[in-house]
Amino acid sequence: MINQGLTIKQQSTFSYICQYEITPFYMSNEIIQSSDYRDWSVFILNKIKRAQTQTALKVNTEMLTLYWEIGNSIIEKQQQNGWGSKIIDLLANDLTHNFPDSKGFSVRNLKYMRAFSEAYPHFPIVQVPLAQSENEFVQVALAQITWYHHISLLTKVKATAERAFYIAETAKNEWSRDVMLLQIQSNLYLRSGKALNNFKQTLPEYQSDLAKSIFKDPYHFDFLMLSTKVKELEIEKLLTQKITDFLLELGKGFAFIGRQYTIEIDNTDYKIDLLFYHAILHAYVVVELKAGEFMPEYVSKLNFYISAIDDKLKTPTDEPTIGLLLCASKSNIKVEYAMRGLDKPLGVATYQLEQLVKDNIDKMIQNKE
Repeated sequence: MINQGLTIKQQSTFSYICQYEITPFYMSNEIIQSSDYRDWSVFILNKIKRAQTQTALKVNTEMLTLYWEIGNSIIEKQQQNGWGSKIIDLLANDLTHNFPDSKGFSVRNLKYMRAFSEAYPHFPIVQVPLAQSENEFVQVALAQITWYHHISLLTKVKATAERAFYIAETAKNEWSRDVMLLQIQSNLYLRSGKALNNFKQTLPEYQSDLAKSIFKDPYHFDFLMLSTKVKELEIEKLLTQKITDFLLELGKGFAFIGRQYTIEIDNTDYKIDLLFYHAILHAYVVVELKAGEFMPEYVSKLNFYISAIDDKLKTPTDEPTIGLLLCASKSNIKVEYAMRGLDKPLGVATYQLEQLVKDNIDKMIQNKE
């Protein structure tokens, strides 16, 4: 009801305000709660994010192109005129004088530009042979990662194929430079795809190649800061407590479902050490953890759990469940014999608890000396 103390003109003004200011407020709540608005809002947000990403990629591409061209020009002038490294000092001085607000033209950065151009003569891509092939090549776009990632790669990794691997993995997993350096330190390139497995015999081709690339050997659990003499349950508990570090070591796509996951079979409860779902493989992954050396009977138990998950949890839209057995040590021959004839996809790998910690301590001692 309109206040009776208001004049007719004031009442008219109040009604006008209610019509055009108060009514939309209630309407906005209805709009916000509607699924059409939420879907539309997400659509707009995604468009903005894509535009921001494309803009960032374009800026990064232009900067890398400029730096490569500067580096290439330095190489050409040094080769044509016989100029030594002092030319970089002179150029850095001139560029710094003309671009005082830019920190990108220091002597050190110009030397990185020269190294960048020398390392990648086919810019904007790096071309490396496919595994086990000398005639087929894969091309990796250099602009997928930032200049600061590239500087670290040039410093830490000498082999072109290995650098290409880290460029692709960094882009795919959206690693920061620090995370990329951690993966380099852990020798991910040498570990990736190395778990012994039967994927080729048990999975369709499109799935087996992907599964093989995802599992590694060994896995590094150094972030747990444990000694090698430790019980399986203690490792499981700490892995789940440090799930972020564990998922990083496992790789992109793993979603944690549970530890000591209970599944009932013929009125008996069985506990799976660790259960994951892999968003890229679209499959459950059963992980069994053993504190000691590989034993052939471990494979039989893992095969049992894979069958159970396939029967109890897997849906028609899921791919076959995959098993991963992690042991402190293993004999490859024993693993191959144990897996022979199995029709369930599984892999066997080792894990390390303290190698990186030991290496870091050794480096600290050497530096002090």
